[in-house]
Amino acid sequence: MAITRWDPFREVSSLQNRVNALFRNFNEGEAPLTASSFIPPVDIYEDEKKVVLKLEVPGIAEKDLDVSVENNTLTVKGERKFEQEEKEENFHRIERSYGSFYRAFTLPATVDAEHIKAEYTAGVLKLEIDKKPEAQPKQIKVNVGKELAA
Repeated sequence: MAITRWDPFREVSSLQNRVNALFRNFNEGEAPLTASSFIPPVDIYEDEKKVVLKLEVPGIAEKDLDVSVENNTLTVKGERKFEQEEKEENFHRIERSYGSFYRAFTLPATVDAEHIKAEYTAGVLKLEIDKKPEAQPKQIKVNVGKELAA
């Protein structure tokens, strides 16, 4: 049996996105299920040398992804397009989110925003941002029982 962490705000965020898309599409005269927006989940972690972001964006072509940095803000935009050759009325369920997404992350001052590596494999966009050399931890030897020379 697997333990799954429940995040109540994910459901609220998804509902808010759907309601916003419904009103946006209503005003534009589009069908409500063909285009909307979604928020891809992201994992962020770091080690001594780099900060890594992994975004789940399956079904999005590499040409439909845009990664940029401006004013210490990392921005990832993209779009998952709905297959137009299939008519909506033929679907029994539409649970996957389609449309555009936008995520922005404020970068810490300890990273080198000029050197970002991006890799897109199996629907996961992995961004690696190296830390500046001065931001990396340094090991300091402590002498025990000896007086410091003045």
